[in-house]
Amino acid sequence: MTIFLAVLGLLVLLGLGVHAAVAMGLISSALVISVAGVPITVIAQTAFKSVNSYPLMAIPMFVMMGNLMMRGNIVAVMIDLIGSIVRALKGGLALTVMLSCVFFAAVSGSSVGSAAAIGAATVEGLNREKYPKRFSAAIVAVGGTLGLMIPPSLGFILIGSIVGLPIDQLFIAGILPGLMEAALLIATTSWLVRRNGYGQVISKPDYAGFVRRIPRAAGALSMPVLVLGTIYFGIFTPTEVSAVAAIYAVILCVLVYRTLNWKGVWSASQDSVLQTTMIFAVVMGGSLIGFILARMGVSAALVGLIESIDLERWQFLLIANVILLILGMFLDGVAMIVLTAPLLFPLASHVGVDPVHFAVIMVANVEIATLTPPIGLNLFVMSGIAKIPVEDVVKGVAPFYFTRLLALMLITYIPAISLALL
Repeated sequence: MTIFLAVLGLLVLLGLGVHAAVAMGLISSALVISVAGVPITVIAQTAFKSVNSYPLMAIPMFVMMGNLMMRGNIVAVMIDLIGSIVRALKGGLALTVMLSCVFFAAVSGSSVGSAAAIGAATVEGLNREKYPKRFSAAIVAVGGTLGLMIPPSLGFILIGSIVGLPIDQLFIAGILPGLMEAALLIATTSWLVRRNGYGQVISKPDYAGFVRRIPRAAGALSMPVLVLGTIYFGIFTPTEVSAVAAIYAVILCVLVYRTLNWKGVWSASQDSVLQTTMIFAVVMGGSLIGFILARMGVSAALVGLIESIDLERWQFLLIANVILLILGMFLDGVAMIVLTAPLLFPLASHVGVDPVHFAVIMVANVEIATLTPPIGLNLFVMSGIAKIPVEDVVKGVAPFYFTRLLALMLITYIPAISLALL
């Protein structure tokens, strides 16, 4: 009964517009008070312990790196480079946008950040080429979700710090699923533009322009190599490389491309602090809920339930996906992870699912959550940038839901996609 009231209270608070961190903090504090033998001091102790984590220290630096690359308009450099070749195809600008999403995912770590940066740089150009506004908003919203799968991913950092998995392994595990998702989204975009006759075609590829733009783009292209290469070969930990990447982003934007001044760097730093604070607040609230549920024996009870009904691995994964997809309609990605990871990972291990594989499955669900109304953040970001109602963005995204669900099923039931590089 207590758990039912807690869940109901959490849903009511979220429905009233209370921030997820505050809602989780209030409910978890009420649970602590209601459980006999648990001192109230554990609220502060658990909250502090949850963010006093070396792996979590990568988050502010990766957020900073993404904000700098966004404010420095680095995406425009990549769009010029990619467009030199791809614009010769039917719907070339739409395909250029989707390919640019793949690049920015590798330097952002954030779905919303990727969508905002690419949307600001491309929506007007798409409109000039007579793409419907809702389609323009949709491809950016969908492409932006790749920022959660392709490392450096804030989702993987959160999962790793919460359940104790090596973040470098999670980053590596996200590479092939992210590239597979990108290929499916590019194929879907190509099919839609051909089917509907969207976009203009430039007569031939500009190979000379491509070669001419490579030196200017080299600095931006080296960022994913810096982040992933140094982690893969064991040169830096994810936390260490996050600081190096943030410094490198400052050098690129201020000294190399000169698209940002020091005032802009300071402004990006302030935004990064605010964004990191919100993430950490949700982590604290979620860790309190996880602690008290474990103290009340909920985790053990769930494992017992799984044993009693003798679920097969594929059945558990199907149920987990359904639960996460439903929660994604009402929670943002950070809240989804901190609420469900402490409960679902022990169950996944119990039925024999590799924890790294399950982390990739969870991130794939969070990607879909950013596109799922009524809370989907990417929908609202692109609604604001494209200046169209959220409902229109949802209609534009609709064909991509099938692609997203196909990718989720492939990731779920073909573990090798996630584990092959480990």
